[in-house]
Amino acid sequence: MFKALALGNYTDVKYHPFEKVDREIEACFDGVAEVTSTGDYSVLNQKTLGSYELFISYTEFADEPLSQERTAALLQYVAGGGGLLVIHNGISLQKNKELMAMIGAKFTGHPEFTTLPVRSVQPDHPIMKGIAPYDIDDEPYRFDMMPHYETTILAEYEHDGQLWPAAWAHEFGLGRVVYLMNGHQLSCFSVPAFRQLIKQAGLWAAKFW
Repeated sequence: MFKALALGNYTDVKYHPFEKVDREIEACFDGVAEVTSTGDYSVLNQKTLGSYELFISYTEFADEPLSQERTAALLQYVAGGGGLLVIHNGISLQKNKELMAMIGAKFTGHPEFTTLPVRSVQPDHPIMKGIAPYDIDDEPYRFDMMPHYETTILAEYEHDGQLWPAAWAHEFGLGRVVYLMNGHQLSCFSVPAFRQLIKQAGLWAAKFW
């Protein structure tokens, strides 16, 4: 068992409330991790983060970026060996360019909500082992991947006759980062393959695999 900290928004929510989603994320890690969910952004400090092997971002898109102190704390946490799992809107951390670079891509928008077929492209990667193809009702996020930055695309989804990144992973300093595109609404977390993907992504990021 390891300890994970999940951050989302319970109030002042534009699109992605953390309420109920928090319990689904916690349940994904039953038996492997103790997940503490919070809406308090003050947890982004070195002392608090240092008590956890994994930080999970389900943060809401906001008008203001994180403070320099909170940004530095998260960067230092991951670079020093911590795990970062970013789910769907958690990429909102990109308001800070340093965090955007760490995550590996910039979210640029999305077409209309629809059913998306998701398929593994790295079946031998620890995160993707045993993950069956799945269809999910979700937002088809689009990204600009960071130039001159190595990341491994783990899965893709098909939309508008093209394939787009649905998950990726890489190292950052001594730590590990995983991004999962799915997760717009509560029903996404009832898809068994996506639940398994969350669990395995967390295990890899936290270096338990």
